[in-house]
Amino acid sequence: MKLSTKLLLFISSSKLIIVIIFILLLPMLVEQIASEYTNYILGQQKTKVLADLEQNGLQYYLQGDKEYGSYTMLKEEYIAIEPAPADLHIDNIKESQRIVEHDTLNYRILSYTFQDKGQTYLLEIGKTVNSITQYNKPLQRFTLYTLIVLIAFTLVIDLSFLRLLIRPLNKIIKTRLLNRKFPFKGQQISIKTSTYDFRYLDESLLLLMKQVNEAFEKEKEFTANASHELMTPISVLQSKMENLLTEEGLEEPFAQHIVEMMKTLTRLKKISSSLLLISRIDNAQFARKDLVYPLELVREILEELAIKLEEKQIETKVNLTINQNLANVNRDLLFHLFYNLINNAIKFNQAHGRIYISDRILIPGYEISIRDTGVGIPEAQIPFIFDRFKKSTDGENSGYGLGLTIVKSICNYHHIALSVESDTDQGTVFKLLFPI
Repeated sequence: MKLSTKLLLFISSSKLIIVIIFILLLPMLVEQIASEYTNYILGQQKTKVLADLEQNGLQYYLQGDKEYGSYTMLKEEYIAIEPAPADLHIDNIKESQRIVEHDTLNYRILSYTFQDKGQTYLLEIGKTVNSITQYNKPLQRFTLYTLIVLIAFTLVIDLSFLRLLIRPLNKIIKTRLLNRKFPFKGQQISIKTSTYDFRYLDESLLLLMKQVNEAFEKEKEFTANASHELMTPISVLQSKMENLLTEEGLEEPFAQHIVEMMKTLTRLKKISSSLLLISRIDNAQFARKDLVYPLELVREILEELAIKLEEKQIETKVNLTINQNLANVNRDLLFHLFYNLINNAIKFNQAHGRIYISDRILIPGYEISIRDTGVGIPEAQIPFIFDRFKKSTDGENSGYGLGLTIVKSICNYHHIALSVESDTDQGTVFKLLFPI
């Protein structure tokens, strides 16, 4: 999972958890706010009544009566002043029931005792509970909608900032890691970022790529030089051994030994030639200007391998498009490519086996597949078959471990996608996808 996806999931999940917790606590919070606000209003009304009493006197309310009571039209609020015992001292707010015109109503009541001319009076200011809570549900909905809008707004801001923050990391991944082919060519430009961690990562990757390139260049140079230098002494030894074989009076055992040594030299010469070819391919010393028709090329290779096909009585079926061509390629390298694959299909095939060579047009490009009915490749070995000097496990037909390496190098040079499918004792399919 990408870092941006993980951060997005974390941000979204955290905000979702906040919303859920807020929804669970919202009724209690709204109720508490409404209660505290009611207490505040009741306190303000008490202050106003006491101010009126101080300014106008108690008779302003009593009007000659012993007590005073006033209700609003819907009985949602009331104020009452009545005599109280001298030892009564109250100053609180609580909920209680009152009977008003035969109706029992729940009120939140502020109770307060005060003295006037030696007489203790009880002041009550009440507000019905229903009038307090009637706005709770709309207030909850409004608060919830406001929270959702704010969460959505902050989420957009977070995502925008997140994209801006990790943009250098995405650029590092795309330019340094994704779709990069070895060796790394072209000048590597540092990614501009103000984040130290990203800058350090980019500089480290650039340094690593430079070191890998330098090591690869040294390896290519050594391989090319060593392969080239070995050809001369090998040719000299081969020539001297051929001269020894022509001498008169050479005994048969000695001649046989010389022939065996010449076979070993021939094998060494092939290895050096293969290494030199791989080095030249890696160094891009071959031009890609030819126009090749796969059908003609495959027929030419099958003619060269006709003796091997007859020896194992292998049947070949070629189903390639007649007019299909490959432009901007190197014909000699493609000849090596198909020759090695078809030769392997013969070498590792069973007697009276078959080889199928076919093609098809796909959306990504033009594909040629070479399938045989041979011994197959164990699944555990498939990832390593293109490594240098990786021999097959078939003792009789084991190779030098460079044929498929050459195939892979040619494919890389021509940007050909190479894939392998194989099952033990079921055969192998090599697929070559040429870019259009």
